[in-house]
Amino acid sequence: MLNIKMPKTVLYILDKLNKVGFEAYIVGGCVRDSLMNRIPNDWDITTSALPCQILNVFKEEKTIDIGKKFGTIIVIKNSMHIEITTFRAESEYKDSRRPQVIEFKKDILEDLARRDFTINSISYHPKIGLIDPFEGKNDISLGVIKTVGRPHERFSEDALRILRAIRFSTQLNFYIEKNTYEAIIDSKEKLENISKERIRDEFFKILLSDKPSKGIRLLVKTRLMDYIVPEIVESVDFNQYNPHHDKDVFSHMLCVVDKSPKIIENRLAAFFHDISKPNTFTVDDQGIGHFYNHHKKGSELAKIILKRLNSPKKLINTVSTLVKEHMIGHNEFSDKGLKRVINRVGRKEIYMLLDLMRADKICTNENVNTNDIDKLEIRIREILNRKDPMSIKDLAIDGKDLIDLGIPQGKEIGRILKELFEMVMEDEKLNNKEKLLEIMKKRHKKS
Repeated sequence: MLNIKMPKTVLYILDKLNKVGFEAYIVGGCVRDSLMNRIPNDWDITTSALPCQILNVFKEEKTIDIGKKFGTIIVIKNSMHIEITTFRAESEYKDSRRPQVIEFKKDILEDLARRDFTINSISYHPKIGLIDPFEGKNDISLGVIKTVGRPHERFSEDALRILRAIRFSTQLNFYIEKNTYEAIIDSKEKLENISKERIRDEFFKILLSDKPSKGIRLLVKTRLMDYIVPEIVESVDFNQYNPHHDKDVFSHMLCVVDKSPKIIENRLAAFFHDISKPNTFTVDDQGIGHFYNHHKKGSELAKIILKRLNSPKKLINTVSTLVKEHMIGHNEFSDKGLKRVINRVGRKEIYMLLDLMRADKICTNENVNTNDIDKLEIRIREILNRKDPMSIKDLAIDGKDLIDLGIPQGKEIGRILKELFEMVMEDEKLNNKEKLLEIMKKRHKKS
């Protein structure tokens, strides 16, 4: 019999539920991942115990009631958060988002029948083995995404499953079964009923997969992208008419996304970095294409789109800044100029910018190297290691020091601090309180 290795905490919870007469199994993604020899991110348990009974069984443990009416309790033990859900079946769904009624059941088979895809509709108990009524194990071996039962019905119940199909296909590198694929296309308009946050989260998971380009191509091909970032579609097959580029805009963008670190800021910046190229395209007398200010317009468009997806403000600011600054590799910088770039982008985010610039250059054509960016990174690291002042707040004096010298409070304080900062940018040795005060005293005497 198959033996899935589980953490001791998971075995403890199964055993405790069993000892008081309840059925309990691990279920869903943790079973799927274990069968694929992948390390599960989460361990979920399904049980015949009702929510109030789960709370009673684990009354000595720390628990979180995240939705008693939906049958889900989290048990916290040994720093693990284990989600325990009562067997359930769901009646007709409202607006392709939520079931109108949830019925708790005593049958694991009914619980598995309500799940989205066959590969997620498998449960396991160490003494019983696999319970796999929809042949999910076989579909895992075939590498196929297929709904449990009729795909149109599954997508009508919760339209987010349409995006989940694309996400699982991307993450697991599985293909989507024909009927399921056709139902995705037929059901895409149901995404209008899904919140921007849920759509955003699935899209971000696709971007963070090992090869996001697969998912992005599927989103465009199925027209699901029309409900996420429709602005990107214009870049598909858009010829750049430029000898420095061997790919169309969309293919180049996919390459940059794939070659960026698996960090959401990096992947989003890569996705958006050339989004405004179609809108800024011009051709010169020699028939060569140009995209003047596409980075600035792309930065603004990235802001608009990420706000529309209800993304966090910090994420929006970081991504839009990276898009705006990604063309700096075309410039030669003095140390002063480089400090200004670091100040605009951020000390941590500057390395994200370097990653974006590298991926962008690698994906331009086959005959490029990133030596210039590597040298730029060395200079940036040297500047940061020296802890050179990067902004007015890094000055050794502040407004209070100037007021103590007799300079009246107001705009003049800001102007002087800015002037002193410019001097320090030229010569960081001046960033000493005594030196700066001495400069100001001499000026004050002259005036």
